[in-house]
Amino acid sequence: MTDDAMKAVEEAARAARGTVTDLASVPDERLDAALRAIADALGRQAAPVLAANEADMRAGREAGLAPGLLDRLRLDEARLEAIAGQLRALADVPYEATERVVRELPGHLTLTERRRPVGVIGANFEARPNVVVDVASQFVKSRNAGVLRTGSAAIRSAVALTDEVIAPALAASGLDPAMIGLVRVPGQESARALVSQPGLIPLVILRGSGDSTRSLAAEAARHGVRTMAHADGGAVLYVDAAADLDLAEQLIEASLDRLGVCNRLNLLLLHPSGWDRVLPRVRALLTRLGIEVSLPPHAHPLGHEWALDSGHEATVTVAPADGPRAAATLANDETSGLAASIVTADRAAAEEFLGAYAGTGAFWNSTTRLLDGFKLFSVPETGINIDAVPGPRGPVTFRDLYLRQFVVTPA
Repeated sequence: MTDDAMKAVEEAARAARGTVTDLASVPDERLDAALRAIADALGRQAAPVLAANEADMRAGREAGLAPGLLDRLRLDEARLEAIAGQLRALADVPYEATERVVRELPGHLTLTERRRPVGVIGANFEARPNVVVDVASQFVKSRNAGVLRTGSAAIRSAVALTDEVIAPALAASGLDPAMIGLVRVPGQESARALVSQPGLIPLVILRGSGDSTRSLAAEAARHGVRTMAHADGGAVLYVDAAADLDLAEQLIEASLDRLGVCNRLNLLLLHPSGWDRVLPRVRALLTRLGIEVSLPPHAHPLGHEWALDSGHEATVTVAPADGPRAAATLANDETSGLAASIVTADRAAAEEFLGAYAGTGAFWNSTTRLLDGFKLFSVPETGINIDAVPGPRGPVTFRDLYLRQFVVTPA
């Protein structure tokens, strides 16, 4: 990796590390005031942020970025207002207790479990400017410092959000702006540098396309850096034999409101008994929405994630599934295990599907787009963890960014 990339990461990490000790004693009220200050600054500083974003958008169009990627990159006043609203909502969320008594031990001793911040956390994410604020807010709320690195297509927007919004708001709230650092050297060398500093950045949150994120996770493992990786997505919707087709159409449309996100409809499964009746309605709906339909026989894996297929994001795979258990099995075996939903009026069918599906989010007569930190918990997320290991699974929020410490004291 280049010297410039390594130096940029090290400088940001050392500066962030220098703020960790003071963060431990910051009152909750000051952290929440900082979140509200960031929300206010998004309104006051909208002009330079949107100007920087327009420069990113122009460069993206010139580089031939696909429409789905451009949509993820775009900011406008409505999106800034939505981000600000989420920050204010986060500021109102109560903090969880920092310690709890576990049990009394022999010898008149007490075992207590404490929640301690990680310290410095890295975050590498796709070219989505809103994620700069989402992740920074989670670090502030959890008393962690952070080093952020985004895709090169969003670098101007990220710099503007960091320098014009986040840093001044932190300073005005009595916090050290160095607690949130941004890597400003573009390119994958910076991403690799971020996951190679176990002494400075012991944990890195990884988001983005599957192959690049998996590669970074492997690189991090070689350096002894722990990761929470969000590499793959692609949601499933199964239309059962007992489905309300009007509701199914509503959920299909709701699941395709954004094509570049991980929890959008990717694989649509239809019960064979309704194939001839339901498929024409589905195709007509998808055509109206500007979505291509991939029908059997498929020239790609059944769970191929269209959101990551540049130029083909506006595609949905349609396939048969012979009942709720078969649909759940396909979702388990052929997709990432992010999310799956069943549309049915039959409770027994729904329970069979929900019992058999082992993925992160399971839904009945509702859209998989709900698998989102803010939509489920009214809290922004750093990403969605789908790893099949103990620990935070699903939307990762500030409540998950801590370490357990066991303390034994005299009773």
